[in-house]
Amino acid sequence: MCRKEVKMDRRIVITGACGQLGRALNQVLKDRTDLTIINTTTREPTAYCPIILDITNSVAVMNLIQELKPEVIINCAAHTGVDLCESDQERAYRINAIGPKNLAVAAEALEAKLIHVSTDYVFDGESEVPYREEDKTNPQSVYGSTKLAGEEFVRTLCENYNIIRTAWLYGEGKNFVKTMLALSEKNNEIRVVNDQYGSPTSALSLARAITFLMDTDGPGIYHGTCEGSATWYEFAVEIFRLAGKEVTVLPITTEEYKTPAKRPKYSVLKNNNLKEAGYTLPFWKDALKEYMEQYNIGGK
Repeated sequence: MCRKEVKMDRRIVITGACGQLGRALNQVLKDRTDLTIINTTTREPTAYCPIILDITNSVAVMNLIQELKPEVIINCAAHTGVDLCESDQERAYRINAIGPKNLAVAAEALEAKLIHVSTDYVFDGESEVPYREEDKTNPQSVYGSTKLAGEEFVRTLCENYNIIRTAWLYGEGKNFVKTMLALSEKNNEIRVVNDQYGSPTSALSLARAITFLMDTDGPGIYHGTCEGSATWYEFAVEIFRLAGKEVTVLPITTEEYKTPAKRPKYSVLKNNNLKEAGYTLPFWKDALKEYMEQYNIGGK
């Protein structure tokens, strides 16, 4: 990989722009005078997201990309309801696999760069050390398997691509941080799983890593999570500490919190390729502190 010469007046298409990562990307890129950001959504059009795009519709994707002629496409669109994917497998496959396939074909036809966001769920969670980019994948859920299928389409159909796997994402929207804070308003005690390990990652931190990749040449798979690791219990404890809330957090096991989809026991990712390229994400506690200060949560 190498840094490329940055041109002026570059068009960037962001799919799924109304989600947490899409909004974070807009925040990071808003002052870039060399870029024109074009946000797409599957919802009602707004001034923020003026274009409706269903990435599962190959004709619509090709027509829009040919019309807009972007230099970079950033795919933030996904079916991220991990449990819902188990009961809605067809829709999960269309959004998480066929959608990236259509974007890859359109990007290749235009010689545009495609940055596709994937997940730690492509691994089985049985490791005891952080997963590297080249480690064997073995998804244990419909969500994980459909996201892996999307990765494979991108790799095989698009020459100029970056796949960036992330985990435990939170930003502007529904997420674990806001869920914990909402629960604390009505409960003095909260039970949280303490035997699943991952890396809490702020959407803003990931967005900054993606903008770094945007200005590079060469295909590749990257892991993009905040540094360090925690259990969901440890994550919750830190949230309440930063918010200054007196809440008793009770550690429980995965067995005590049954869900339709199997969660990885250990899905810590090692950001080897990003670091080799010259980029390091912040420690997860530092990123969480920045996020909570941004939204005026707590005062510690």
